[in-house]
Amino acid sequence: MTVTVINPDGLPKPEVYRQLSIATGTKFVFLAGQVARDADGNQVGAGDLAAQVEQSYLNIATALAEVGGSFDDVAKLTVYVVDWSDEKFPLLGEGVARAAAKLGVNPVKPITLIPVASLTEPDLLVEVDATAVLD
Repeated sequence: MTVTVINPDGLPKPEVYRQLSIATGTKFVFLAGQVARDADGNQVGAGDLAAQVEQSYLNIATALAEVGGSFDDVAKLTVYVVDWSDEKFPLLGEGVARAAAKLGVNPVKPITLIPVASLTEPDLLVEVDATAVLD
């Protein structure tokens, strides 16, 4: 595995993400923001944040598989959520957990959560971009 994630001493140790990743591979992969669209561009999870998060994570895994990687190679995630509130946190976690179960991976990565007023299309509730490192 090219990416190791840790919570170093001297920083908080959250359960749902890690403070940093150590990437030892040689190929950097920068993914565009992934949204709740299937391979044909159809909407997935209308009005359902958990379903949209799940699809976004699955799309990241699909993109990485194309270049010989997997979700395990993700070094950093940025998650943009429309109209974020603390009440949405369980839905975010549910979507991540469902994607992780389907992919058979540990989804805990360094992550930045950015609340936004809207995304490029009105039906989108979340967009996730990723940086990965492969051998």
